[in-house]
Amino acid sequence: MQAENTGFVFPGQGSQKTGMLTELANSCSEVKDIFAEASEVLGYDLWQLIQSGTEGELSKTHITQPAILTASFAIWTVWVSRGGAEPSIMAGHSLGEYSALTCAGAIAFADAVALVKKRGEYMQAAVPLGIGGMAAIVGLEDDKVIEACNQARQGEEVAAVNFNSPGQVVIAGHIDAVNRAGELCKEAGARRALPLPVSAPFHSVLMQPAAEQFAKDLANINIITPRIPVIQNYGLESDSDAETIKANLVAQIFNPVPWVDTINKFAGAGIGKILEIGPGKVLNGLNKRIQPEMSVISVNDPESLEAGLDFVTTP
Repeated sequence: MQAENTGFVFPGQGSQKTGMLTELANSCSEVKDIFAEASEVLGYDLWQLIQSGTEGELSKTHITQPAILTASFAIWTVWVSRGGAEPSIMAGHSLGEYSALTCAGAIAFADAVALVKKRGEYMQAAVPLGIGGMAAIVGLEDDKVIEACNQARQGEEVAAVNFNSPGQVVIAGHIDAVNRAGELCKEAGARRALPLPVSAPFHSVLMQPAAEQFAKDLANINIITPRIPVIQNYGLESDSDAETIKANLVAQIFNPVPWVDTINKFAGAGIGKILEIGPGKVLNGLNKRIQPEMSVISVNDPESLEAGLDFVTTP
């Protein structure tokens, strides 16, 4: 069964937290089965790590990425086992695109877990610790953020990399350039320029070395046509060609995430309901600001699962 006017979205880094999915795992045996499969690929007990590891451990990008992917796929697996309707379209924010493609059947789960672990390792290694940074700019128009970045470069790199919602743009690059751009944004009227607790300047051109390495791993992975269309971050299209999907995944690493355009594209396709499948509620907070008329719900525990099952069947 497919829900005609419904889209699913999958979160990226930042939605993880220690203890996530505990309640769902207690009521749905599929959750621990999925985590056991991921643990076998990773070579360590991923479930144990997210249940009892520190926030610092869980925030290491090579751990965060498989953790969020696995959590999202586990929720999807439970959803399907409960007879939940499939959406007519999917998308994911950065890392979340891998969750979307996996749930849509384009990438085998074990392959996806291995891929995002490598993706995290390459992204972390691309820029030495302390050299790069990111900051969230709140309350300033996109074009003014872009202009501030252009002025702040001074021979370094800084750019707008996540267009998350109207008035919320993330910038990334060399840390000094990021700081300069943040000050210029505040001078231009931004309410806040908030440094983010991340270990690398994700989605900036500084990630190109990571993309080059990752492309070699991705070349060896079998990707098939997604069963459900997935709007990719790079290109903003749903593609059926495996090589195009791979090329877009590589380009995504060092290009901006156009989340506002993604959700607007959902709206243009007649989507009136969005379910966020994964830990946290970050994306639906953004989605409501992008398309206030849309109905949104986040699914990640037994209560929200039941609410979600009702949500997609209610006119």
